[in-house]
Order: sequence, then structure tokens, then C-alpha cells
Amino acid sequence: MGKKLFILLVVLMSLSLIGIIFVQAFFINNTLKNEGKQFTSDVKRSLISVSRGIEDKELLSYDRLYKEVVKNGRTPDTTEIRQLLIYDSFDEETNQTIRFRNAISEESFKVPALFFDIGTDSISISRFTNKSETKVYERSAIDGKINLNPIRKFTDYSTLDDISRLHYKMGYHKVYKNYPVYKRISNEEVSELLESQFAISGINTAFEYAIYDKDLSTKIRSENFELNPESTIGIPVFMDTENKSDYSLYVDFPERRKYLLSSILGMIVLSIIFTSIIILAYSSAIYQLIRQRQISQIKTDFINNMTHEFKTPIATINLALDSIKNPKIINDNEKVMRYLRMIKDENKRMHAQVENVLRISKLEKNELNISKERVKLHDLVEDAITHVELIVEDRKGYVKTHLNADKSSVLANETHFTNVIVNILDNAIKYSDNAPKIDVYTENIGTNILLKVSDQGNGMSKQVQKRVFEKFYREHTGNVHNVKGHGLGLAYVKRIVDDHQGHISVESEKGKGSTFIIKLPLIS
Repeated sequence: MGKKLFILLVVLMSLSLIGIIFVQAFFINNTLKNEGKQFTSDVKRSLISVSRGIEDKELLSYDRLYKEVVKNGRTPDTTEIRQLLIYDSFDEETNQTIRFRNAISEESFKVPALFFDIGTDSISISRFTNKSETKVYERSAIDGKINLNPIRKFTDYSTLDDISRLHYKMGYHKVYKNYPVYKRISNEEVSELLESQFAISGINTAFEYAIYDKDLSTKIRSENFELNPESTIGIPVFMDTENKSDYSLYVDFPERRKYLLSSILGMIVLSIIFTSIIILAYSSAIYQLIRQRQISQIKTDFINNMTHEFKTPIATINLALDSIKNPKIINDNEKVMRYLRMIKDENKRMHAQVENVLRISKLEKNELNISKERVKLHDLVEDAITHVELIVEDRKGYVKTHLNADKSSVLANETHFTNVIVNILDNAIKYSDNAPKIDVYTENIGTNILLKVSDQGNGMSKQVQKRVFEKFYREHTGNVHNVKGHGLGLAYVKRIVDDHQGHISVESEKGKGSTFIIKLPLIS
């Protein structure tokens, strides 16, 4: 996959994921707003019922007062017809005329002030009665005239129907108009009405309430009520015949947002879970894509390096063989031996490279059998130095030892751990452009021994230090190939050190050299 196509796929996938998250957030927010509107609508509907309940309470109270007046033997002062409705209807099948008559009558009383605590000597009370009357007349089949004597008559009286309620209200409103609101209704009654109506509407959350006289608070209020223009919902109460009132009932819900969120909590939780799964799957897919791309690049570099490493010794061997075949050379024993040694060295070099690859492969599969025994770490250091000292001397450098540890007995595999030290020394030599200058230190720290290998070579950046122990990783040097290798040596070193229950780290600064530190447990 090309780099541009890979980047395009990542960008498109990222935009799609972000789009999905935004769509989810939009729907949740939209649902929350709709829930809020529905909640407000339910509350207003409940408050209308509460307002009607408060009104009915006063109507019933007014009605009881009227009955008390009648019970005491008082008679109405006047009677007034407030509404009169007459209309006829003819039934062709029965040849009858039906006349409907509807009227509202008002009866007024004078009542002493002892019934009310409003500071007057007496008040007027009006009793409204709705009277409906139906008469049936027979029409003559000959001349079509109506017989004025009804053949049937129906009369009905009602005191609190929809028609008379309005007129009845006129009477009690006169009585209670200037009455203090806390004497008209109590906190307990308002609270009970609100609770019952909210329960009917399915609103199960804490609320605070208050009745205001215009902009002034009254004694009818809950303890923690606060008027909040954004969340408080209100409706007029104690309305007159023109549906006007100075009083308003306000309700506020302190936990409104929490209540609304709880109503869509299931959807939010599922949305978060599924979105999280998508994000994790997407992140994992992107990581794997990037990782596979890196591995592909590393493998390509490895093949290129391996080809180069094998190409040189093979070419050298071929040249040596061609030289030996030369009749002038084949009789020269000294030159023949020289070319044979060259062939052997190059063959040994290729064998070492193959062994490195095989070791790493076996370590990855846990097939490498590493037996351990008691050894002196100082002895392993001295042995490793002998493997590289000729190369160091040839380049006019040095390897100095500072073996200051009093105890150096460790449980290790002699062969593999010697290879570890040789690999580190070999890196110090390869990454020194000038004469390699290497110092090897040991010291005891508690029950452990530290082995430090310091050089004054090229050093490495912080980014390289983080990845230097990864398999196949090599620092990019552009088209410069002065340092050969496959990125396997330090990966092998780390695996062997880890297998010995040790720890390896590196301290380095670009242009000032590197120090590899190995920490191993001592044995008594």
C-alpha cells in the first residue's frame, strides 16, 4: 500500500468516526431537549389541574357557606335572571314541536361579617342556579298550528354545571377578593395537590413551590424555593371571571436536569458503550495498520542489509577462488594459504550472521535452551574483550577495564552472556568514527552487580534510545552505509539479559557517546 493511499484511508476513517460521534451527541442532545419540552408540558398541564383544584375548593367552601345561610332561615333578597335561552325544534316523524328553555337565576343574601374575617359589617353572597326546561307541543296536521297546551314537560335544576360555574364564580370572587392568600389555602393543601397531580402525570422528582402576589412572595411557599427565570414554571391561580389574577403559582425542580438525564440514561449508556467499542476497534485497526507498515518497512530494510552483508563476502570468496585457479598463483603456497584464510574468514562471517538470525528466531519461539551455572562476571568481561581487542588495536583505540565490584558471581550461561558483552563492545567499535575508546566498569549495588560499557562514539538521540532494543530496528542514516548490520544484535542482548532476570538500559547523548548499563542479581 502506497504512503498516500494509507494516509488517505486513515483520514477518511478518522473523519467517519468523528462524524459518528457527533451524530450520536446530536441525537442525545435533541432527545434531551424533547424530553425537556415534554416535561414542561406535563408540568403546565398538572399546574392547570392544581389551579382548578384550588378554585373548586373555594367554590365548595362558598357553597357550604350558602347552605349555612339557608340553614339559619335566611331568605334571598332578590332574584335575577342572568341568562335566558329559548329555541324550538320540529320533529316531522312525530309531528311535534319541542321548545327548550334555559336560564340562570341569581339569589342574593346579606350575611353578617362573623362568617368572614375581612373587616366589614356584612357581605353579599349570591347563589346561582341553572334551570333548564323542555316542553313538547302537538301540531295540527290540518292547519299546522301549535296546540298551546304542552303534552309533556321536563324541568332540571343544577348548581355547579359548566354554565352556572362562571356566574357562581362571580359571587365567591367578591367575597375572597381581598382575603389573605394564606387564609384561602394552606401550604399542606398546595403540596398535596401538586404531589397528586405530578404523580398522575408521571413526574417523580423533588420540587419546590411558591405563590406570588404579583412580584411579591407570600407565606404559601416551600422552604427552599428560589425563583429561577430559566427553570421555574408558573401559572395564574385564583382567577376572576375574566381569567385574570394577581396571584401566580410557581414550581421549580432543583434536580430537573438529573431527572431528564435519568429518563434517557439507558440510551446514553448504550451509546457510550457502542461508541467506545468502535473507538477501541478503530484505534486497534489503525495501530495494526501502522505496525504492519513499520514491520513491512523493517523487513525490507533487513532484506536489503542482509543482501549487502552476504554479497560482499560471497564476492570476496569468488575472487579468492578465481585467484587460486590462476596457474601463476596455484603454485605459490603463501598466496594460496592467504586466499584460503580469506575464504574461511568470510565464511565464518556469513555463518555468524546466520546464527544471529537463528538465535533471535529461537528466542521468539522460546526454543533456545539456555542452561545457567555459577560464573564470575569479571571472567566473562575479560573473555569478551579478547574477541575485539585486535580490531580495537588495529583502529588505534583501547578498551580499559575498571572492575571495582568486590562480588561478581552470577547465575548465567557463559556462552550467551559472553555474546551479550561482545555485541555491546562491537556496537561501541562500529559507532565510533574515530579510534574507539571504551571503558568497562563494574560495581556492587546492594544484592546486584552493575556492568557499564561506555564509549566516546557517535551517541544517539532520545528517540533512538527508546527503540534501540527492538528487533530489526536500526537508526536511519540516509544513504550512508558505513555501519553494517540487521538490527538484531541489541534485540538479542535484551532477550538474554531478561532471561537472566536482569535489566539493561542505555544513556546517550548525540555526538558524545553512549553507556550501556546491565544490572544482574548476585548469588552467594
